[in-house]
Amino acid sequence: MAASKRNRPDHDGAHRLAFDRAKRKILASETICGICGLPVDKSLKYPHPMSPCIDHIIPIDRGGHPSDIHNLQLAHWKCNRAKSNKLIVPTKKDDAAGPSPQRDANRDFPLSMDWSAYKAKG
Repeated sequence: MAASKRNRPDHDGAHRLAFDRAKRKILASETICGICGLPVDKSLKYPHPMSPCIDHIIPIDRGGHPSDIHNLQLAHWKCNRAKSNKLIVPTKKDDAAGPSPQRDANRDFPLSMDWSAYKAKG
């Protein structure tokens, strides 16, 4: 008896074609990883850790749409694997002049921080 494969709406069923169309558009138009902010080399192929893949900004199992292009972004394979199904909460800086505009939520992911210069507060 074969092990059952977890079915995902972006891999099977009604969303498959819409996901494939959105994936082609993203691969043709985006060049920066939406998670770490570094360029993506599209000549690299899976299983290379820096190969391009498509990330669901809001993971499907957290209520994200499986094929809406506004819920998809270009990412490195290793960044997408590290993010897993986490939700990244946008941050705002407290400023006397008022709140600054929200940054792209995925730029706050720890992979984009220089941890070698990190100093704990307190």
